[in-house]
Amino acid sequence: MDAPTRLFLIRHAEVEERYQRVFGGRIDMDLSPLGHEQAGKLAAYLRRTPFDAIYASPMKRVQQTVEKLFAAQHARPRFLEELREVDFGSWTGLTWEDVKVRFGISAFQWLDQLDRGLMAGAESAGGFRERIEQALREILRAAPGRSIGVVCHGGVIRMMLAILLDIPLVKMSGFDIDYASLTVVDCFPHKTEVQILNFAPWRDIP
Repeated sequence: MDAPTRLFLIRHAEVEERYQRVFGGRIDMDLSPLGHEQAGKLAAYLRRTPFDAIYASPMKRVQQTVEKLFAAQHARPRFLEELREVDFGSWTGLTWEDVKVRFGISAFQWLDQLDRGLMAGAESAGGFRERIEQALREILRAAPGRSIGVVCHGGVIRMMLAILLDIPLVKMSGFDIDYASLTVVDCFPHKTEVQILNFAPWRDIP
């Protein structure tokens, strides 16, 4: 069997406090002090993992994570606009509690609301899927059979998994994608295998 293309899907580290438990989406925010520590611990874990290509969202919280992760890597990241976080429309800037009070909806239902087009002014689920599929096609063509790092956002990683595993987006609510976490997926020509899901060295290594 040919070697798979191995995707290392990495979520950015914790964001600054005023945007925690907030639907940040397209807001360009910084990492928190703890976020910088998380990124440093993930970088230490990945130090012996060579990447043949690296792709990243251009958003500031991702760039700050990338700076920690790949300081010692020979490969330099390529920033793709398609890897930006989903646009939450009218939910942008609202806390989880704000959403409950204003719309009577749990924040944990956001994937369902997006999928059904019930989030006013938000990016459509179809449009979101289309741009992530475009990014995935480019990424998988870049280094077939090699290792590729992709640093992005929780929503983007969920959509990538939905596409790669052929699972409805709403089912991704059952997958937790923590700050500075690593999900590893092997992509074969006719199947996809998840090797690691939501591993966070800052949390999971004593």
